[in-house]
Amino acid sequence: MDDPPLSLSERFILKDIERRLRRDPRLRHRMRSGHRVRSYWLPLAVTLLGAASLFLMVVGIRTSDPPVIWAFAGLWPLTLVQGFRLLCRWTEPEHVRSPLR
Repeated sequence: MDDPPLSLSERFILKDIERRLRRDPRLRHRMRSGHRVRSYWLPLAVTLLGAASLFLMVVGIRTSDPPVIWAFAGLWPLTLVQGFRLLCRWTEPEHVRSPLR
């Protein structure tokens, strides 16, 4: 690649950015660890939402109580959205994953 050389002000700005990045302890830890820290909140949330949705569905079918049916109707879309996010995370290739997720 034949990029033009950086001007003096561009080199100064680049050095300043590098200095700030070297001072960031979280970035330094991530770079040293070599792997991404996995978050277990999303799988736990999907599991709990799924269990609550299943419970509300069964109780709603058995009792036909409108508040229970409405609670299920409100919780079920949230469960589906979070389940879809989890599925997307599981199917995403390892090298494409964003370190900020």
